[in-house]
Amino acid sequence: MKLTEKEIEIIEILEKDARIPIETLAKMVSLSVKETEAIMKKLEEMKVIVQYAALVDWRKVDGHEGVTAMIDVKVTPKRGVGFDEVAERIYRFPEVKSVYLMSGAYDLSVVIEGRSMSEVAQFVSEKLSTLDSVISTTTHFILKKYKHDGTVFDQGDQDRRIVMAP
Repeated sequence: MKLTEKEIEIIEILEKDARIPIETLAKMVSLSVKETEAIMKKLEEMKVIVQYAALVDWRKVDGHEGVTAMIDVKVTPKRGVGFDEVAERIYRFPEVKSVYLMSGAYDLSVVIEGRSMSEVAQFVSEKLSTLDSVISTTTHFILKKYKHDGTVFDQGDQDRRIVMAP
């Protein structure tokens, strides 16, 4: 679908800060509040704007640190549906936060969150690797998040540096 320059401008601003006051947004794009609201409503109805979400640094909340893992998954695509069917089966698990079709050595990249490494390992061994189309998996645990969706975490935080031995 083709969007106008104003629609794209509004999307780009909201993508950086979805909580910007509508009056400020309208001024930034040189439209009235009513026109800006109408464009936002249209973009929401067309599912161009899918949802508004908060980016949370859970490490700062006691008892909610959790574990995030990126899992490379090699699968056998099914005739007629390709990777879509197995990707759908994977993204239906509540632990799964994202699923991407990838180029390269693996077919899918799956991001999951759990309370512990053993919970993630249990998910991989009991749910993910047992799916018919899954050939193999490689799990990578995220040790520290430096930047996510364009936002830098703990900029200047010297207390929590992770130092890896050579």
